[in-house]
Amino acid sequence: GMSAAAEPQGEVFKSPMLGTFYRAASPEAEAFCKAGDRVTADKTLCIIEAMKVMNEIKAEREFEILEILVKNGEPVEFGQPLFAIE
Repeated sequence: GMSAAAEPQGEVFKSPMLGTFYRAASPEAEAFCKAGDRVTADKTLCIIEAMKVMNEIKAEREFEILEILVKNGEPVEFGQPLFAIE
């Protein structure tokens, strides 16, 4: 159907929870990661704030980030693609 077109090509890193997506620990801080970064399993990719709790989301395996699919401060759903990865 039409919705399939919106799904990014290739592999994606999906949100493990519902909440608000933050690219950095604070507005002044540098983003945890950017497109082109090669990350390790214990690397924090982003924070998802849920119920006033800041959850650090780890990569959990090695991959390269191709694209960041959501904007800072956007609400995300469980299973929503956050990063296009390779």
